[in-house]
Amino acid sequence: MPLTFAEDQVVIDGICGVEDAMPLLEFLQTYAAATIDMRACSHLHAAGLQVVMATARVAHLPDEDFLRRWLTPLLAPGVTTP
Repeated sequence: MPLTFAEDQVVIDGICGVEDAMPLLEFLQTYAAATIDMRACSHLHAAGLQVVMATARVAHLPDEDFLRRWLTPLLAPGVTTP
């Protein structure tokens, strides 16, 4: 499982598939102040993207360039990436 949970943060590492969306959502609903660390995320299924966009609590965008370029304007409208 690419999700590592702590009380104040969830880390997404590697490929976040459709089966990871529900545990991610449930965690973020349970821990209202928790943030998402996506630095090590290399792929995000559309179901996971919906959870990330609905909660909008990303502390760190992915290091992977392609994914970061797509997520930046979705999570922070008006922000441009190199």
